[in-house]
Amino acid sequence: MGILSKIFDKVLHPGRASAGGIGSPAKAAPAPQAQARPAAPAQPRPAQAAPAAQARPAAPAQPQAAAVDVEAVLSQMAQAKGAELNWRQSIVDLLKLLDIDSSLDARKELAQELGYKGELNGSAEMNIWLQKAVMKQLAANGGKVPANLQD
Repeated sequence: MGILSKIFDKVLHPGRASAGGIGSPAKAAPAPQAQARPAAPAQPRPAQAAPAAQARPAAPAQPQAAAVDVEAVLSQMAQAKGAELNWRQSIVDLLKLLDIDSSLDARKELAQELGYKGELNGSAEMNIWLQKAVMKQLAANGGKVPANLQD
């Protein structure tokens, strides 16, 4: 998993890991009971096909969800941490806020993921570019990011 993917997970899908863990056991428990009941294989197959057909229409409802307000999510994280981090302007502070490695090596990796063409030396130019590029990527992938954070 790349650094940009980690950023997306923490900002755009903050509760996905815990929600998946809760949903998985609930699905696992009914499955063994359904398999233990049928004596004839013809009856369970139509019953299994109906829930699958019902599950498919529910899936398109997820993309209709409102865009994630990136500024609000990050502001809440910063408030919860209680640390003064300048995540709006500093890629290092943004990564620290998200509990992601902010070392030069990590930023070099992120720069390569995002297609940075300059020198990978941790310069102010590289860091400013990274900050803006990350915000643009968040906006392009379902986040609501104010224009001043993308410029």
